[in-house]
Amino acid sequence: MADNQEPVFQIQRVYLKEASLEQPNSPAILLEQEQPSVDIQLGVEANPVADGVFEICVTATVQTKIKDKTVFLVETKQAGIFEIRNLPQEQMGPIMGIACPQIVYPYLRSNVADLIQRAGFPPVHLAEINFQAMYEQQQAQAAEDAPRIITQ
Repeated sequence: MADNQEPVFQIQRVYLKEASLEQPNSPAILLEQEQPSVDIQLGVEANPVADGVFEICVTATVQTKIKDKTVFLVETKQAGIFEIRNLPQEQMGPIMGIACPQIVYPYLRSNVADLIQRAGFPPVHLAEINFQAMYEQQQAQAAEDAPRIITQ
């Protein structure tokens, strides 16, 4: 019986893994007239689940402040389970760091906007992300941070 060596890339499931919303200074902060500052942080994680199956998570943290007081803080983690088999090892990083996050991210954007709007605020629409540039930047940073061996 010959092994099937065809490359496999399939989405098994996309789901909202985690979501939290905090409004620690409500209701007083809601009466402020000043425009809040908005800080958005994004991240990508890849974890093996089983042989050839990976969970890819895209996380977003959205924090708005007026002066030093938080208006709201939203933390979300959107995940996808992907079956990835029979690909060359050098393709695995780009698949998990670029292709998979590109599939998961639109769901994250929608959930973040919806959660913020349901909290009574105008929705915050996360910008489109170039995951290739983000991945290449992370790879360059990792190479820069790698210990160097000096020979004499």
